[in-house]
Amino acid sequence: MTPGKRIVLKFGSGILTKLGSVDPDPVQLRKLVEAVALLKEAGHQCVVVSSGAVASGLRPLNFTQRPGDMTTLQACAAVGQTHLMHFYESLLRDHGLHVAQLLLTHEDLGHPDRAARVKSTLERLLEFPQVVPVINENDSVAIEELRFGDNDKLSSQVALLWQADTLVLLTSAPGLLRDPAHPEEGPIPLVTDIDAVLGHAREEKSTLGTGGMGSKLRAVQDAVSGGIECIIASGRRPEQLVDVIAGSGTCTRFVAKKG
Repeated sequence: MTPGKRIVLKFGSGILTKLGSVDPDPVQLRKLVEAVALLKEAGHQCVVVSSGAVASGLRPLNFTQRPGDMTTLQACAAVGQTHLMHFYESLLRDHGLHVAQLLLTHEDLGHPDRAARVKSTLERLLEFPQVVPVINENDSVAIEELRFGDNDKLSSQVALLWQADTLVLLTSAPGLLRDPAHPEEGPIPLVTDIDAVLGHAREEKSTLGTGGMGSKLRAVQDAVSGGIECIIASGRRPEQLVDVIAGSGTCTRFVAKKG
């Protein structure tokens, strides 16, 4: 039997909410969790880096759109994080799994001693096969994701810290499009030189998210430079994740640089 991979899956806000709405999408969340369960059944270790705290806090605080000021965004995240973890725990329980919440800041991963403790905790959690670690930036005290990155950078940092085999960025696009003006042409299937395509993406962002394709490519650049294979695929088609990890499916694969 082929050994399982160490996989980091990044879920952005745009694939956790209903299309054109601020509300979390329970059908979409269920499909994403089912995909994680199938990956674990296939023998892989999975860590999820999930956005969605702000989006999950909008409705309870009676917002119909994402606020513009940082303090209110952090308040939404504080309320929404509990709702988000409740979603994950209730859905994972259907598969005999449990969520382990880790709220991090970039400083946690940038300081050697703190990063070592994060890694030790993550490794210990993964010794329990029924546990799925779900990581988010601690948005109620940190602002980097809220301003810049929609957890793209955080997911690559986690992948590098954990020495993952594969980082999968799930987004609203099926991959890095050949021509963003003509999405019907589909994604580029394989990228062997990330530096050559950094200017290829338009810096578009969703209503609820803060990261565009450019943010994802910068995260990919960091990860592949550290020897980690990366994949950008559609989060609206999570049922193909097992196939994508196995080498097929619709996506863009980025070849890891050799040491």
